[in-house]
Amino acid sequence: MNEEMLLSWPAKCPYCDASFEMLIDSSVGSHATWEDCPQCCAPIQVRVTVSPFSGELEDVMLGQDDDVF
Repeated sequence: MNEEMLLSWPAKCPYCDASFEMLIDSSVGSHATWEDCPQCCAPIQVRVTVSPFSGELEDVMLGQDDDVF
């Protein structure tokens, strides 16, 4: 993990609609992971898209555990 590549991302839980900040590590490129909601503890599916050319964060998608991205 490269601390310079950690980005704060505003997020909303797809279950309880709570707002929170996520730390996104763009140094690993595009990836999928899971994050628990800090309010309701539900598992949130996270898909991170990073540009392969510039290495910049392009998009972050959040979904419930049964959503298909």
